[in-house]
Amino acid sequence: MQGLWLFFMALAVVYLLPGPDMILLLQTGARQGKGAALATAVGLGIARGCHVALAALGLAALFKAAPWTFDVVRLAGAAYLLWIGIQCLRTTMLPSLTSADATGEKPRWSAAIRRGLLTNLLNPKALLFCSVLLPQFINPEAGAVLGQFATLGVVLVGVGLLFDSAYALVGAALGRWLQRSPSAQRLQQWLFGSLLIGFAVRLTFVQQA
Repeated sequence: MQGLWLFFMALAVVYLLPGPDMILLLQTGARQGKGAALATAVGLGIARGCHVALAALGLAALFKAAPWTFDVVRLAGAAYLLWIGIQCLRTTMLPSLTSADATGEKPRWSAAIRRGLLTNLLNPKALLFCSVLLPQFINPEAGAVLGQFATLGVVLVGVGLLFDSAYALVGAALGRWLQRSPSAQRLQQWLFGSLLIGFAVRLTFVQQA
């Protein structure tokens, strides 16, 4: 498939741009540690796989034909981001990242996976991104279109997991540093919470292209 390297580079540029997924990973890593952040990355990966499948099935065309469906998903995603941002602002201090081990409590990785899944799945811009980007790298004369779509989808999800895992590890390292600085904890709390709320507000007013 021609242009696969160019497709990879386009994805790298997109994943390097700050967005709700990146902020969620950094915030989860800082607050809950590496395991929860990596679980969140898994949820984001599942959501991207769903977006690829939905784009292949033509859900973006449905958004065009019935704009109200786009608005429903957009507002639901904005409300979810707003809720996460408020929860971040309401939390006072970072819990000890070793407290779960000390008490024998198992990390709630399922909740982290679900949070990552919903954050990305309820973002219609992610679906539209897949619907716009992937067809540009498909050549109908090069073989089965569905097979090419699947290959590009695997690359999209795989590259996303690489970047998300890196952000998860950075967030976990940030959390260990923040344990030693209460003032930095407060700054992190307000920064990440405000960014998530800002993304929610932006998503509220975004218009379908």
